[in-house]
Formats: sequence, C-alpha cells, structure tokens
Amino acid sequence: MKKLLHPVTITLFVIVLLLSLPMLLPKKEIVPTDAQLRQAAASHNLVPIPKTYHGVLKATYNPENPPSEAKIALGQQLYFDTRLSRDKTISCATCHLLQEGGDDNRPTAIGYHGRANPKHLNSPTVLNAALAKAQFWDGRAKDVEEQAGGPVQAPFEMNMTPQEVEARLNADPEVRHQFETVFGEGNVTFENVRKAIGAYERTLLTRGAYDRFLEGDDHAISAAAKRGMTLFVTKGCAGCHTGMSVGGQSMQHFPLRRYFSDYLGLIFEPNIRLKESPFPFVNEGGFLGKNNELKFRVPILRNITKTAPYFHNGMVKKLEEAVRIMSKYQVGQEFTKTQIADVVAFLKTLDGKIVKK
Repeated sequence: MKKLLHPVTITLFVIVLLLSLPMLLPKKEIVPTDAQLRQAAASHNLVPIPKTYHGVLKATYNPENPPSEAKIALGQQLYFDTRLSRDKTISCATCHLLQEGGDDNRPTAIGYHGRANPKHLNSPTVLNAALAKAQFWDGRAKDVEEQAGGPVQAPFEMNMTPQEVEARLNADPEVRHQFETVFGEGNVTFENVRKAIGAYERTLLTRGAYDRFLEGDDHAISAAAKRGMTLFVTKGCAGCHTGMSVGGQSMQHFPLRRYFSDYLGLIFEPNIRLKESPFPFVNEGGFLGKNNELKFRVPILRNITKTAPYFHNGMVKKLEEAVRIMSKYQVGQEFTKTQIADVVAFLKTLDGKIVKK
C-alpha cells in the first residue's frame, strides 16, 4: 500500500506544483512593439485626427448642415458674441475657452448674474465635440447644432429665448446681411444661429503627439506614454474611450463596480458625505445621469490634462485620481502608482492644437 501511495502522492504534488507556478512566478510583462500597439489601437477605432483643414471638414461633415466658408465665419462670430446672453456679458466662449482645453476649468459653469448650474454640472469640452454621437452629460442633444441652443436658453447660463435672440440680431443690418448671404433668408432665425455655431464648432478638432504616433512616428511619444497606452488599450479603457475623439461615442453606466471597503470608513467617519453618493466622490448637485440611471456620455479624453476638474460635477481635481477611480470602478483593477503615472503620460499625448486652414 505504501509503495502504491508513494508514486500517487508524488504525482499529485507535481500536478499541484505545476498548476501553482503561474501564481508563484512573477508574470513576464509583454511589451508590444510600436507597430503592434498601433494595430491594437486601430482595432478600437483609435484613429488620428486629419492633418488638413479639408480633412477635418470631411471628418465632421453633417449633411443636415453642410459647411461653407461664410457659414463657418458667421458661426465663429456668433460663438464670441455676447449679445446671445441677456446681460450681454456671456458668450459661448465664456465657458468654452479654446485656449484652455475647450472648457472653463471650473467645477461648474457660472452664468447669468453669477448663477451656477443647479445640478453642479461641469462644462464638457467643445474641442472635438463634433465627433461625439451625443452632447451633454446625459446625451440629450444629438449633435453640436442642437447643443448650441441649450446654453443660450438656460436661465442659469445665457437666459435668452429664441425670439429674443432673433429680435436682437435682426436689429443689426450687417448681421441680417450675413445671414442672408449664408442661408438665403433676410431674417435671422434661431435655428440658423444654431447651425452657424455648429458649423464653426465642427472645425475645432485638435492634433498632437498621439496622432503623429498613430501615423507611424515611433518617437512622437515617450516610453512611459507607450506603456500607458498599452494599459489603456489592453485593460479595457479603450472599450469606452474609443473613436477619433477618444470618447463621446456612447452612454455608459458609472460606476460599474462597488466595494464593501468603500463603506468601512463610514464607521469611523460617520459624517462623510460619500454615504449619500453612488459615486466614489461627493455627489454635489445630485445629478444621476440620463433618466437618473447613472448613465453618462463617455467624456472625450483629448486635451484632458487641460480640462480639470473631472467627472460630471467637477469634484475630482487631479488627473491621477481620476485615472485611479476609473481603473478601480470601471476596469475593476485598481492601477498602481506606476501604472497611473504611465497612463497619465499617455493622456498628455492627447493634448493638441486646433487644425488650421
């Protein structure tokens, strides 16, 4: 019996040892080549912004609002026109500063007479927004043309009605002439105001080091950025932050995961306001996404280093913390400090400049 038992025991021991080796031995990190990384990015539709202005117009073309040089010029003029606000102090550019990442760098926008968004919503970037499939945090507008009419009418933003906008602009003979040239109509209509602004916003695409890397320049981004991009693609980030805009292509549930450990701190800090929030930060403003279902339009990550603070209510100040939260609550694997640093290095490559004529 002992003779039979001995080889059986040895065999079982060997089997257990072999099965345990993957856990006992450190995993060898697989580092893709630059070509492989580009191929992996392409599989998630992570493609570069066109190099030329003509390419930008083609990439953002809206058949319901075909662009023209005059329409874009009119839209640019209106984008900076404070007459679209009741007290003539606020324009689209007030909350969407093109030199500051396309937003205002505030937790929530401040509008007419210093009013803040009642739901404490953070202003999304206007840069590359034309590439998104929906606008606003809850995705309620289908495109930038529809979105352009929202802030104008919101009482806590520009506080105007379509009729008031039309009356104010129609009082300017030069503006009426411009609208007639572009739209063939002598009178200004609110719909055409939206179309002109939308046509201009469709030109606001940005390119940077990330695009040059995708196009074949191996030296465009650092080794750390390549490691971060590898994590971004392989760990699931690119599943939602996809497309030419690196986001804005879908509505997603947030947070996907919850942890019992998040609630342990409440025992020792009973006054902490996180207990009132479904998010891993205070839910200032009480916004719960589309239909109160915790569904949000996926943010556009281009120029993300310039659009702090983060998340829908701007409660997270640091990009590193935003990456940590997303890795833990969306990916389901909290990144280490080194991994976070690499991902941030990659995100910095998404900074870019507007493609000019």
